[in-house]
Amino acid sequence: MKDRKLRIRFFNIVQWKQEQDYLRAQHNNGWKFVKLNCLCCYHFEKCEPEDVKYQLDYNPEGIAHKVEYVQMFGDCGWEYLQDYVGYSYFRKPVSEMQNQDEEIFCDDASRLDMMKRVFKGRLIPLILIFFAVIIPQMFIQLHSNVPFGKGIFILYVVLAVIYLICFAIFAYQYWKYKKSL
Repeated sequence: MKDRKLRIRFFNIVQWKQEQDYLRAQHNNGWKFVKLNCLCCYHFEKCEPEDVKYQLDYNPEGIAHKVEYVQMFGDCGWEYLQDYVGYSYFRKPVSEMQNQDEEIFCDDASRLDMMKRVFKGRLIPLILIFFAVIIPQMFIQLHSNVPFGKGIFILYVVLAVIYLICFAIFAYQYWKYKKSL
């Protein structure tokens, strides 16, 4: 019987709640999250099924003071697992929680603050790439007389559409979350 499995899953930058739910569901089915590495490869180990809550925090500044950052959550019973592209992964068995709604964030303001950190750390660089590279390249390729210039233009248009969809999704989820507060 296999005691390890690998799953490839992609969650975009605003789907941290869905990722937490995915990890929890895997643990409930007897697969404990071990690590995440490049190409969205989730590694799991076989374990006894248990209701374990997973939480993600986006705090690149916490990495600079990693010992204190991890200890702060450890003092509250959260097990630190790893950091991956700015997110820190934590877990805690529901049986050890004071209430089943316990989270690493103690209030709505800190959750909103995390979303702002995601925006600054992940979305602003994407916006800069969009306006500094993709948009100028679209116009350069549109007026280019080189072979395959129109094909490259279409590629940049597709990239621009993908970027705009990502921006719209983040803006909508941020607005929806802020409105729910």
